Amino acid sequence: MASITLDNVVKTYPDGFTAVKGVSLDIADGEFVILVGPSGCGKSTLLRMIVGLEDISDGELRIADEVVNDKAPRDRDLAMVFQNYALYPHLTVYENIAFPLRLAKGEYTDEQIDERVREASRLLELDEHLERKPANLSGGQRQRVAMGRAIVRRAKAFLFDEPLSNLDAKLRGQMRTEIARLQRNLATTTVYVTHDQTEAMTLGDRVAVLRRGELQQVASPRGLYDQPINLFVAGFIGSPPMNFLPGIVEGDVLRLPIVDVPMDERMRAAVGDREVVIVGIRPDAFEDVDTMEPDRADAGVRLEVDVDVTEWLGEVLYAYIPFETHEAVQAQLEELDRDLDGEGMRTQLIISLDAASTVRAGDPAELWFDPASLHLFDPESGDNLTRSEERAAELEDQARAMRERALERAKRRAEKDGQQDGERATQTARTRR
Repeated sequence: MASITLDNVVKTYPDGFTAVKGVSLDIADGEFVILVGPSGCGKSTLLRMIVGLEDISDGELRIADEVVNDKAPRDRDLAMVFQNYALYPHLTVYENIAFPLRLAKGEYTDEQIDERVREASRLLELDEHLERKPANLSGGQRQRVAMGRAIVRRAKAFLFDEPLSNLDAKLRGQMRTEIARLQRNLATTTVYVTHDQTEAMTLGDRVAVLRRGELQQVASPRGLYDQPINLFVAGFIGSPPMNFLPGIVEGDVLRLPIVDVPMDERMRAAVGDREVVIVGIRPDAFEDVDTMEPDRADAGVRLEVDVDVTEWLGEVLYAYIPFETHEAVQAQLEELDRDLDGEGMRTQLIISLDAASTVRAGDPAELWFDPASLHLFDPESGDNLTRSEERAAELEDQARAMRERALERAKRRAEKDGQQDGERATQTARTRR
């Protein structure tokens, strides 16, 4: 295992295009970090710079505190798992996994190679497929073979470049849990590139959000969701995404297209002397008044809306409510929509309700939300005016403690497995005698 440090790393191509703009990121030994962002944000370029497939134009890259800018990929001792698996079709699963070890001619004996291949095979549940060819495997099995090839190298770190994008939804879910379990068991430093929300929020200890080659925020998944640093991070993290509405300040009232919200001290301090702000509210902040306890409904803001479309998915009900935006924030929201690969469609509020809700398309509905759930953003800079540094630090401390406990459990498990392997080897030797 090893730490990875990027210090003001830049990638500029010969035509003058700068794909990565001064990214600084510290990845701790054993940490699982996700690089996420929309298409073209520079996340895959950054990963390729770490592994050595792209030259670094400026800045410094250190692996285990050693500067590796000028080192060839083979000398960095990193294992990369590609999107397209990169398996050899004429080799069996066993030989595909063993390939990197055989490539280091004379460095490993046949017994050592067999031991490592079978250890990886056991971890990935590939024992019954070792003699099969890649063409006879499912997509998930091929991806596990590619992961096995990375495991046998016992490299300093694993690098994943959108490894699940070629799989269907069910397989992606299964492979997510496999990768999470594998990383937890091996406790190997891992950098994982994806554009998928679910992968980003479920897999990583921390998530690094990129926009146009610039690092926007690095935090735990919960930290990004609860305390986004700006409009872009708030809009990118979350599925369905955060709703953004114009907020017109009139005295102690914040007028939204859907309801007027009395401002508390937190909101007044955030607004300052601004006359217009962008208001963000998560879809899950709303509740159907008809399904709430009466005493709770009196504590927040109630609003009546006309529901345009609903989607009932069994475990959740989505309701869509169109609204008119304000010209003072329209340009900023249109730019945000382009950055998030949006289609510039109609502005509408997305609301996530309990599946028991009886709200349906074409019906009026009475909804409720807590004003404390609102985020206020500066319409010019996009900065989150209501972000709490204290709460953000608390969430990161919690995430760090959880990661340390997970690493300690993995260490104890490895020691226990090592003892059991030793006992089995001793027993086998006695049997042979």
